[in-house]
Amino acid sequence: MRQLIIRRLLQTIPMLIFVSIACFAMVKLAPGDPVLSFVTPNMHAEDIERIRHNLGLDKPAYVQYLIWIKEILSGNLGYSLINHQPVLDQIVERLPATAGLMGVSIGLAFLLAIPLGLIAGANRNRWVDKLINLFSYIGISVPLFWLAMLLMYFFSVKLHWLPSMGMRTIGIHSVFDVIKHGILPCFVLAFGFLAVYVRYIRSSTIGQLKEDYVQIQYAFGSTKRTVLFRHVLKHVLLPVITLLGMSLADLVTGAIVTETVFSWPGIGSLGMTAVRGMDYPVIMGITLFSSVMLIVGNLVADILYGIADPRIKTRG
Repeated sequence: MRQLIIRRLLQTIPMLIFVSIACFAMVKLAPGDPVLSFVTPNMHAEDIERIRHNLGLDKPAYVQYLIWIKEILSGNLGYSLINHQPVLDQIVERLPATAGLMGVSIGLAFLLAIPLGLIAGANRNRWVDKLINLFSYIGISVPLFWLAMLLMYFFSVKLHWLPSMGMRTIGIHSVFDVIKHGILPCFVLAFGFLAVYVRYIRSSTIGQLKEDYVQIQYAFGSTKRTVLFRHVLKHVLLPVITLLGMSLADLVTGAIVTETVFSWPGIGSLGMTAVRGMDYPVIMGITLFSSVMLIVGNLVADILYGIADPRIKTRG
């Protein structure tokens, strides 16, 4: 396992280089000029060029990239062009809100997807399977922003049961208040994850039920429930581990649409603000940070693979 981790860490180096180049190139090719954020109607051309020089935008693209990489290696992601605050500080400040929202959503979806996927796979083509499949298709097809606005309309505007925006009520500092604000966005995000997880678990369950070990367990007198939740579940979790590792990218990006609709103060809403204001340092910082977390997620998935299936350690 140690060799696997070291090998994967070494493989991340060229991946990070490629991601940094792609991130820098996409931002540079994007329309707009960040200098325009500082231009006023009465500003002279010399002042505009002085701003461009101070930002380092008058240098060749490859020089700007090397300077950016040098600053990143020293722990500096740059400064926002809008509020002039360090990009890394803003990401770290908003990370707990996004991590809490995404962590609860992924955990809830995972816990619900396991029994639903197993039941659907064990009752293939029956009414239970068709009902769960219908639920999954709806979850995959329905846009999250539409679902978010629909839930906001019914539970906040009509019924007044839950708050519609923000993370806290002004003047109230309690955990219960944060939970109330997080119910709707967590449900919206969990609904999207749940549909995907159920489909994967269902297909894996159908394949595992055809294996010989299942028939052997039935021959020894095991019940269908025991076979599903004690034996089949171990093999079904392997493909889901990959999904959980890849979900760390969503943890960083923070489901931009959901955070924007519910005004949740996370990394996603920070990214949307940066895009609207052409705040290139923030955009590049969030993109690079999310890519690093995706690589870390895949590494965590490999480690969990080794824990769930000891044969991987043997082959390694």
